[in-house]
Amino acid sequence: MRGFYIGRFQPYHNGHHRMVAEIASEVDELVLGIGSANDSHSPRNPFTAGERVMMVTKSVAELDVTTYAVPIEDLDRNSVWVSHVQSMSPAFDVAYSNNPLVIQLFSEAGVDVRQSPMFNRDVLEGAELRERMISGDDWRGLVPEPVVEVIEEVDGIERIQRVSDTDANGGELNRAHAGSDETSDPE
Repeated sequence: MRGFYIGRFQPYHNGHHRMVAEIASEVDELVLGIGSANDSHSPRNPFTAGERVMMVTKSVAELDVTTYAVPIEDLDRNSVWVSHVQSMSPAFDVAYSNNPLVIQLFSEAGVDVRQSPMFNRDVLEGAELRERMISGDDWRGLVPEPVVEVIEEVDGIERIQRVSDTDANGGELNRAHAGSDETSDPE
């Protein structure tokens, strides 16, 4: 059985890793969708799809399951989102998500959907990690070691601090994409 789990993984953290480990115990193969693959260099999405593929691939190497990391670009048409995901991914038998809209869309498309467990969500949450990176607080203990290595390799802390800075008028510098992308990319 092949499972599918999507996240933005901005960055991939210990909560994601525990969920992936739990899912891996139920499936023979696992497709990890890298959501919002078209977005990077912003406070909400500081890392590129390729960087996130590296984070995920290196982190799951220890698991005893065949995994595929597949970038999935955002699509602002919910009615065709599942077919978009399916066109970008190896075929899968079951999808895992806790996002109500994602669950609804997969269910309407006839895909078996299971909710994945969440761990220590008050701390293991992408926005919290990104805020810690911006403010210089400890974040390294909340991500797998391979993620630390990737972030350091790409100077990710400097990047997120720079793109989160404001201009002289107090406005954010990077308003290239002002829309919400909660549909396809839970934290």
